Amino acid sequence: MKEIKTFFRADKAEKITDALDKLGVVDYTITFVMGIGDHLADTSNSLYSIQVVKKYSNIAKLELVCREAQVSEITKTLQEVGYTGQQGDGIIYVTPVEKVIKIRTGAINSEAL
Repeated sequence: MKEIKTFFRADKAEKITDALDKLGVVDYTITFVMGIGDHLADTSNSLYSIQVVKKYSNIAKLELVCREAQVSEITKTLQEVGYTGQQGDGIIYVTPVEKVIKIRTGAINSEAL
């Protein structure tokens, strides 16, 4: 099992959820966050925040856990749909997951997915 975590332009969220639906991926979390970093060289998607006192951009974070066999298809889709060719398109992380336990049923690992 693997965890896929990706940060992408917030305005791509609907297209990404549609693309994941087409793949049959239905269990994931999207959170809208403020990103601070080198991706801000493209100022068309950034603002200045009095609260943060830094320059930030609105980005989305997607997190999901899947079977290893699904990783390539999911990451390829995320990359294709998230692409604009501009700095700040995002990044995808893939990390191993040691154990998954479904709280309600007690199902473990791949049976919990």
